[in-house]
Amino acid sequence: MMEAGIALETGISGLDDMLGGGFPPGSIVVVLGSFGTGKTTLSMQFLLRGLQKGEKCIFISLEEDENSILRNARSYGWELQPHLDAKNLVLVRLEPTNARTSVERIRSELPDFIKQFGASRVVIDSVSLLSMLYETDSEKRSGLFNLCRLIRESGAGGLLTSEVNENHPTSSRDGMVEYTADGVILLQSVESSDASEQQLTIRIVKMRGIPHSRRIRPYSITGNGIVVHSGSEVF
Repeated sequence: MMEAGIALETGISGLDDMLGGGFPPGSIVVVLGSFGTGKTTLSMQFLLRGLQKGEKCIFISLEEDENSILRNARSYGWELQPHLDAKNLVLVRLEPTNARTSVERIRSELPDFIKQFGASRVVIDSVSLLSMLYETDSEKRSGLFNLCRLIRESGAGGLLTSEVNENHPTSSRDGMVEYTADGVILLQSVESSDASEQQLTIRIVKMRGIPHSRRIRPYSITGNGIVVHSGSEVF
């Protein structure tokens, strides 16, 4: 577990510039975006930066198994297997088709697991699928609130990814997770005025506890991961 008060660098220099160093320690940040905007890539870079700094990290996926996660990371030149072998990283696959078991595992096992493992960073990809395990809005709201509370109480910093609502592309699919999180980062694909070009943009919608940039900045998904062009303007 890292020292209190030290920012959690994301490993994405342009984004850390916008944040003034990184995420506040112990915060829950949700990354919102549609398909293909790099939510998982950003979350893996956040995880990798923690591993590079000697922190312990947990990656919980409701979409990919361990081999897929390792293969995806390797496509950017990131080798996660040594961190697994050194027991600094744990990859967990939750089965979304078994709703009751998945919810109960999170509720009963996650807090103690984070503390016993000594994790500083926890990623859940994606919370949109997790919220779909609940039948009513009340259950979704309660489930998301409890999830954030459990991670906060563990002392770890949490990063959750979430799909956006197709009809409201600046909001999450359920419209709830951004209100329970301490920070919200929005990834979007923006079309130029003449519809001739698409550009990826990033914006820090909120980040409790720290001053941060509110400018919309362009970013690229490269062979080495996400690069935020913090000194550039959109189009």
